[in-house]
Amino acid sequence: MAGYAGGDRSSAQYETVSSGTTGHAESVKITFDPGAISYGQILQIAFSVVHDPTQLNRQGPDVGSQYRSAIFYADETQKRIAEAYISQLDKSHVFPRGIVTRVDPLKGFFPAEDYHQDYLIHNPSSPYIAIYDMPKIENFRRTFPELYSGRPVLASVK
Repeated sequence: MAGYAGGDRSSAQYETVSSGTTGHAESVKITFDPGAISYGQILQIAFSVVHDPTQLNRQGPDVGSQYRSAIFYADETQKRIAEAYISQLDKSHVFPRGIVTRVDPLKGFFPAEDYHQDYLIHNPSSPYIAIYDMPKIENFRRTFPELYSGRPVLASVK
């Protein structure tokens, strides 16, 4: 589910979040079955095909603190796993620059407006989708064929 995390409920609207002054990051709430996929696997997907964890306050063409790389953890176990994973990636120099992904407590997740939900499905010919999201889906399909369902589940992730 597309939404906002890191700020207050009162400022969780796209136009306000876009100002970069709300504390929110455009976020995705991931609900998963730990029997089918682990939290560690989700982190692996996020860091390898979904976004660039070395970009500070931006993702691709989108710039501002609302586009920061962040993991909002739900509990101490998620925090520990995320911090250990980032540390492991940094120590092994997987990326040419240091990872700037923040690991912050989830204080609240606020769903984005309806037109942001399933954006790819509703806007398949959008240039943004073609340029930035479809290559991520193809990379996901190639990198994690055992997890790829054929549906664009990660399409709107920035």
